[in-house]
Amino acid sequence: MPLKVLFTGADGYVGALLGPYLLERGIEAVGLDTGFYRKGWLYPTSAPRPAVITKDIRQVTAEDLEGFDAVAHLAELSNDPLGQQSPGLTHEINHGGSMHLAEVARKAGAKRFVYMSSCSVYGVGRPDKILDETSPVNPQTAYAECKVKVEQDLTGRAGADFEPCFLRNATAYGASPRQRFDIVLNDLCGLAWTTKKITLQSDGSPWRPLVHALDMCQAVWRSLIAPADAITGQCYNVGSNDQNYRVIEIARIVADSFPGCELEVGQPSADNRSYRVNFDKIQRVLPDFRCEWTAEKGARQMRQVFERIDMTPEEFRAEPYTRLKMLMRLRAARLLDDKLYWANPALEAVA
Repeated sequence: MPLKVLFTGADGYVGALLGPYLLERGIEAVGLDTGFYRKGWLYPTSAPRPAVITKDIRQVTAEDLEGFDAVAHLAELSNDPLGQQSPGLTHEINHGGSMHLAEVARKAGAKRFVYMSSCSVYGVGRPDKILDETSPVNPQTAYAECKVKVEQDLTGRAGADFEPCFLRNATAYGASPRQRFDIVLNDLCGLAWTTKKITLQSDGSPWRPLVHALDMCQAVWRSLIAPADAITGQCYNVGSNDQNYRVIEIARIVADSFPGCELEVGQPSADNRSYRVNFDKIQRVLPDFRCEWTAEKGARQMRQVFERIDMTPEEFRAEPYTRLKMLMRLRAARLLDDKLYWANPALEAVA
């Protein structure tokens, strides 16, 4: 029998790629998503699409998860500016909702629980130190705080009947039908295409580890099929050692990938978020995992997508591709209430 997996965030940036990725590898994948970003679909694709349950993770029941062998959990408020808008609500959804989902999964008999964490748990690093899974966590935002809390709480629940693991992803990049332009490489690519100019607001000296969204999908898939003793209770960074980049390096890679793009560099910034990450552990835990993408390859992929769809500046700036903009629009229209529940289920299609 094929492995049956529920994956949350099915209509999100990575989820739109993960569903087809799992189906193509023989996994019976079913998605779950509350539907905030369904208006955004940047380009058509012939990839197989899984069935998707429309539901908030805070409202999932054990009955919803009956018959599933595993859960891959991606669905949370997805980046720092979004989380900082309402830290209390971020904790309610990202920590409370994730713990609720894990508990009902365990009750329903879905033993494997793959949680998408983040390298942001390390917070502010030192230029002379490369961080690994033994490094102290130092979350700087509500988003990162929730990642740490979920990791800690679920580690204590690991056992014979529950197999959680924690994928600390580097900063994502790359093309997806449910595109995001509020992450660094993708944003720079959009600017390069629509304005032919990249203007950094700093000198670009901070370090950022990157990982392509499809390599994140690979890590999820390998975590789902790995032996239990290899992954249960383990956290591991997802990325590769050769993809620790300075922001200025990312900007130059993008500028070189878009002919005629001008690069302007700013002054040193007070933003001290700079860290490099070691990715050796994932090679031990998942020996067959290898990143197949680099920033150069990802930037070329983005340019090819923009060329094929003749992307306009209006599409680049459209609300669905920047998570905070879309949620603020839905709240302003009173389609979502203050807790980010749909205010009127009958209006979901309108959103």
